[in-house]
Amino acid sequence: MNLRRKLQAEIVELTGNAYEMGMKQGVALKLNIKWKHLIEIQVNKDMTEAKKQLERVSPILREEIEGLAVGMEVDINTAMQLFGGYDIQMPSMGCTTFAGNSFYVRNYDFNDELYDARLVLSKPDQGYASIGFSQHITGRLDGMNEKGLVIGLHLVNEAAAQKGFLATMICRLVLEQCADTNEAVSFIKQIPHQHCFNFSIMDKEGNNAIVEAAPEQQIVHKNSKLICTNHFESEQLKKKNRVFINRSLDRKNYLATLEKEDLTLISAYHIFNNEDSPLFFKDYEEYFGTLHTVMYCPKDLHVVVGVGGNCEPYELSFSEWLSGKEELPHILEGEITIS
Repeated sequence: MNLRRKLQAEIVELTGNAYEMGMKQGVALKLNIKWKHLIEIQVNKDMTEAKKQLERVSPILREEIEGLAVGMEVDINTAMQLFGGYDIQMPSMGCTTFAGNSFYVRNYDFNDELYDARLVLSKPDQGYASIGFSQHITGRLDGMNEKGLVIGLHLVNEAAAQKGFLATMICRLVLEQCADTNEAVSFIKQIPHQHCFNFSIMDKEGNNAIVEAAPEQQIVHKNSKLICTNHFESEQLKKKNRVFINRSLDRKNYLATLEKEDLTLISAYHIFNNEDSPLFFKDYEEYFGTLHTVMYCPKDLHVVVGVGGNCEPYELSFSEWLSGKEELPHILEGEITIS
């Protein structure tokens, strides 16, 4: 028996310095039952290396985490474990991305109970402003910054791991620090990676790249058609793939057929968000159910969002928000089917 369940995503607007933005989020999280539970089960782990690495790549983010700690009324060590994005276990997930000439569209597949369900618009005093869906609060699953740089992550294999940053944190740092595809690729090649991920990237000039990123090596594919799922294709990294990648291959093959179609922004959205689409999944208990569809348009900073499936698209202008002209709802609502 299939059940329809409501799904909500909060729209979070952040401005000011990093510490203030962290404190605002921390105060809100202090009232959240899920985060209360996560705090209670934390073990006292040595975070010395994580603090050192974070200070090296982003002192701004370190300040945000300090604000989170104060807002949540926890010690900095606990806050670093929860939000530092370094040497933390990553659950399994799936993601599908396709880029046309003027848009980047993506589905995110995971478990609804562990979903952050937050679309964050951030205008910091330092670093680029950005919009994107969060994971572990400080990380980003996908996003676009004020320069028109778009990035999304695609888990390949969480079993092959070394000490390094989660891909969610790497996406966040790219949005914060990089203006175009070349800068993003360079950053991704320099930062330590914990797991095996693909990063799909597009900028305002239409330059695309897919970075196959394993902890030991990163392979870059530039200016090819941007179609990305959850497996490596380079000969150097194929051995890092999971044993079973049929579902990822099937999605990529289907996306290849879309290249021949003259897709509009909205037609592409519905192909991804339609619950009968081969790109939409309902395996939520297996960490592979589609939770949101998002489209980023780098040239004019337009964004289209749908939470859940068969959802009417919500459209917003990130550039208008940056100039103070866009008023946003507090919540985006949709539904998912639980089988």
